[in-house]
Parts: sequence; C-alpha cells; structure tokens
Amino acid sequence: MPVTTREWQLAARPHGEPTPEDFRLVELEHPDPAEGQIVVRMLAMSVDPYMRGRMNAGKSYAAAWEVGETMKGGAVGRVVDSRSPAVPEGALVLADAAWRDVAVLDARHVRVLPELPGIPPSYHLGVLGMPGLTAYVGLFRLAAFQEGDAVFVSGAAGAVGSLVGQFAKLNGASAVVGSAGTPEKVRWLTEELGFTAAFDYHDGPVAQQLRTAAPGGIDVFFDNVGGEHLEAAIGAFNEFGRAALCGAISGYNAVEPQPGPRNMFMLVTKKLSLRGFIVSDHADLHGEFIERVPQLVTSGRLVVRETVREGLDQAVPAFLDLLRGGNTGKMIVRLAEA
Repeated sequence: MPVTTREWQLAARPHGEPTPEDFRLVELEHPDPAEGQIVVRMLAMSVDPYMRGRMNAGKSYAAAWEVGETMKGGAVGRVVDSRSPAVPEGALVLADAAWRDVAVLDARHVRVLPELPGIPPSYHLGVLGMPGLTAYVGLFRLAAFQEGDAVFVSGAAGAVGSLVGQFAKLNGASAVVGSAGTPEKVRWLTEELGFTAAFDYHDGPVAQQLRTAAPGGIDVFFDNVGGEHLEAAIGAFNEFGRAALCGAISGYNAVEPQPGPRNMFMLVTKKLSLRGFIVSDHADLHGEFIERVPQLVTSGRLVVRETVREGLDQAVPAFLDLLRGGNTGKMIVRLAEA
C-alpha cells in the first residue's frame, strides 16, 4: 500500500538570514516500495551549518536544493519494510534522506549501522558520524597535530569543535583554547571538556582575548567560524603553524562579500600552512576513526553532548537556532523513539 510521509521542502531561497517562510511542511504519498527498496522510519535527523549553503543557487561542494524540493541531510532510522535482502527489516541505517519522518529509499543508498550497546542511534549523526570524522580528519591529517602542540579551536562548543579540543587534549596537546558565544558554553569547555582556556568572542576583540588565553602562541588552529577568528589565529601562530579550515559560519548569511584577514603577509613571515577541506574527500580515514573513537565514548573519556529538539515540526526552528549558535554540542531533531 502507498506510504504517506511528512516532509520539509525549500519554499524560497533566503536573502541573508533564513526565515520560517523559506520552508514548507507537506504531506506526500509515495508508491509501495519496489524491488530493491526499503521503507525507513526516521529516528533522528541532523541539522548542520553546511545546509545553509544548499539553500543558495549555484555550484558548491554540496548540491543546491531546488525550490519545491524535499530537503536532505543525515538521518538515522529503522527499516520497517524491505524489498532488499541486503538491508533487512529491523536494521538500523544511516541515510541522507531527512527532512522527513518516513522515507522510501533504494537500499543501496543507505548504510547499515552496528547496534552499539550504550550508544544512542543519534550518535551516528554526531560523534560517530560526519562531525566526528570532520574533527578527526581536520586535526590529525589537515593540521598534522603533534603531541605538545598548542591548539586553538573556533566555535569550540559546537558538534565539531567540542570534539577537536578533546581529541587534542587526549593526544597530548600542551594547551587547548576555545572560543564560544555564551558564558555557559565557555564554562562547559573549561569545566567539563578540560580546555585549558576559553573565551566568549562577544567580550572583546578576538585577537586580544586569544593573546591572553594563549600567551605562548598557538601551533594549530581548527576554524569553524572564519572572519575575525581567522585573522586572530594568524596573528597568534608560532612559526610553522598549521590551520585546518572547516567552516566560516560567521559569514554564511552575509549578502555582501566579507573582508578577508588583513595580516595575510604573516603566512610568509611565519611560514604557515592553511588548508581548507571537505570531510567527504577523506573517507579513507573512516575505518581508523571507527576503530578509535567508539571506545573513547563508551569509556567516558570523550564527553558527548546533544541539543535535542522533539518532532519534525521542530526541524526548522532547530536549524535556524543552529545558525545563531543556539546549540551546545550536536543539534539533533528526534523524530521517533528508538
């Protein structure tokens, strides 16, 4: 029998900061699954900063959503009907299929996930998923972290940044400094995650606060924010400093080109290396990542935090809050009980 779903579509392309009017919740009816297809009841969906770029027209590393199209993103779900021997009914799967409560998918487009005792399914969207691998790849491959390095992480209380700082600390960083957007986040970084120092970027110039927090300079910078933070990091770098450039959320809603760092000459005088990256280009590290990280979670050595919103109706508010810094750790929309 046909499958009825509720799905969020892109209603309009935003100009500047997205608004609720840019989205539309619809009910659709899909045909009964064909051979090779499965029906997945979504348990949790992810909202991520990169999705803001998919709302714009034009070429980027992630395909733009078309107006009227159901939006996509990472989700974990349970297979409730299967026409594929490779993905049996009851399997836990990862799919690029939300924003929707139920999806009819080709079985080859999902990945069957292991059932890990003590680990919620939503962790496959955060610490064990794309954000976790992003943190791992950026710190260890792109920034070539070494024991004894002093590390600065911008947007350090987010899904990626909070893991970068902990990975650095667990692997012998001499100092780990983070920036965040509220006093509560700053306290979380220092009191619970073990950052050496942290500061609220609203409290004054980032360069000045970074000098105070890292008086000996920094060797590694992991950037989620861009703008003023990137300029401050260039100024604070020691010789041969390395940066992994992951995101620039400070400019995602800008309607005019944003000014770049004014101290780019220091890349030469300090012999710096700045490398941008997209995690999908580094899938070869996924096996190594999965060997190392789950045991850090189950042992409690890695602190994991989620900001959870309940129900598909909350997907848009959760996304808009994410873009304003309204999350600590990974922002998750829970769609059904596991």
